[in-house]
Amino acid sequence: MKILIANRGEIALRIARTAQRLGHEVVGVTTDVDSASRHAISLNAITVPSYLDGAAIISAARESGCGAIHPGYGFLSENASFAKDVVEADLIWIGPNADVINSMGSKINARAIAESAGVPLIPGYSDSQAEDDLRGAADNIGYPVLIKASAGGGGRGIRIVESPEQFATALDEARTEAERAFGDGSVIVERYVQQPRHVEVQLIGDRHGRVEHLGTRECSVQRRYQKLFEEAPAPNLPDETRNGIHEAAVRLGSTVGYDSAGTVEFVVDGTTGEFFFLEMNTRLQVEHPVTEAITGLDLVELMINVASGQPLPAEVDEVTFSGHACEARIAAEDASQGFMPSIGTIDILDVPADVRWDSGVVAGSTITPHFDSMVAKLIVSGHDRSAALAAMRAALDELLIAGVNTTAGFHRWLVDRQELIDATFTTRLLDSIELPASPVPAVELAAALWREHRRGEASNVWTDIGSLPMTPHRHQRSIGLQSADGEIHEINDTSNAQRGGGLRSLVDGSRRRVAMNIDGHTHAFTVVPRTERWAADPTGRASGGNALVSPFPAVIAEVRVAVGDELKGGDVAVVIEAMKMLHSVTASGAATVSEVLVAVGDQVAGGQELIKLHTEND
Repeated sequence: MKILIANRGEIALRIARTAQRLGHEVVGVTTDVDSASRHAISLNAITVPSYLDGAAIISAARESGCGAIHPGYGFLSENASFAKDVVEADLIWIGPNADVINSMGSKINARAIAESAGVPLIPGYSDSQAEDDLRGAADNIGYPVLIKASAGGGGRGIRIVESPEQFATALDEARTEAERAFGDGSVIVERYVQQPRHVEVQLIGDRHGRVEHLGTRECSVQRRYQKLFEEAPAPNLPDETRNGIHEAAVRLGSTVGYDSAGTVEFVVDGTTGEFFFLEMNTRLQVEHPVTEAITGLDLVELMINVASGQPLPAEVDEVTFSGHACEARIAAEDASQGFMPSIGTIDILDVPADVRWDSGVVAGSTITPHFDSMVAKLIVSGHDRSAALAAMRAALDELLIAGVNTTAGFHRWLVDRQELIDATFTTRLLDSIELPASPVPAVELAAALWREHRRGEASNVWTDIGSLPMTPHRHQRSIGLQSADGEIHEINDTSNAQRGGGLRSLVDGSRRRVAMNIDGHTHAFTVVPRTERWAADPTGRASGGNALVSPFPAVIAEVRVAVGDELKGGDVAVVIEAMKMLHSVTASGAATVSEVLVAVGDQVAGGQELIKLHTEND
């Protein structure tokens, strides 16, 4: 069978790996803006207008002689109309049937089905979409409440509302984000659990009436309701809670006739152990590798076989859970700057051995604002949870990835947090603790390594410098290192150094590049002669304080002001979109709009002026 993979990046390559192992041919798809990506090149992908253009993808499948389509996750994976169109085109749909996707795709409808199946629900309201009715429901439930999109997932269209004064703004933001992401602005208002954990159950079903669970996953470490770190099985669950979640998930799956891989997500009250239905994801999940690690099963293989009409194999019924597994989502974001998106080219990538690295990038790949910020998944396992966390620490200490800011350093900090070690965290972990600041300047550590090497006390990165240019200076040897911001640092025997040793380093002599891993953060330098000079190009940067600027590269989603408008602190002037997330650019104080420099659809650079302002002090 030839399978078309209707997705991109790491998940396209991951599906291809299993399909080819099973003897199936694969075909990929790509878009013009993604044609140089790893999956497009590796899979000889067919160009389509958009990853959301279902008709074009079905046409590509027919033209290439494919007999089946696997949607991966995201994009079209939970689109019931697309699933139906695939089947009507006499192609095999590798996913749950369209009726299941349709019935569980709306959180409002899913709540009703879960209730009929006897699955516990969080008190909530969705009978009307009128703002007054939703506000009244929030008053009856009691604050804080959660407003969340009825359609879709991925953390989009969700807002916590702490007080009645915040309700209107939060509702508008949630609806706008949901409409943009899913084409459906309807929402649910529900009680917000104060100590929430996000625990989910992996289901697998076949087309012969069998539905089984493959254990739990812990997904509580999140930012903006998107998962950052996952593990299996979920730790510190009372047996009564764990068994209850397993049974509830299977009962719901059986009720809807689930017939593929899918996930039932729950909110667990960290204080009482109570659990409540959150949603059902009718697709493969990003975090599925941790389940594969503890079960020894290949979920993509099961999906392909089930779609072909095969019953679930005996090993699913007899599955045992062995050890513990963790997954870190390495995203192109700067955690020290509020997880600000990072755009650029990955110029150094060196992955440690003995880990699972699911990725759609290689050295030379470009991270753009057009897609999700995740660049890779780092998966490790151990005989127990402590061993798995130790393996994750070791892997993050070895990983080198430079050219864009990533969350690797954040994850290295995270696995040393006592809340994670003790498994006492909730989904509010990152709201309640101070995130790590920017790491120690790498030049200090480079100086320490340099001095150790010059004294003959260490064999490290400098040993490998070889013929790279070093300049004699006052009877010393020195080396110039140019950092990512363009600044040149001269390192020699007298350079200030606070620490050294125990660092992961790499030299690329052909490009005069040196990379070092410091507490999980990768710092990369270019070796330059002392006489070389560099000056930053200020083009596109804000020249003064009387302007609102884009904090990172993005696309203009909304412009809410016009020339002459009066603003006060906190007023939203522009909404920008990067990596599928909306961000509001707000006024810091009273001002008048003097010039609007952008329009909806414009692509802007980080630091680019969007709105010029006039204040009383001008």
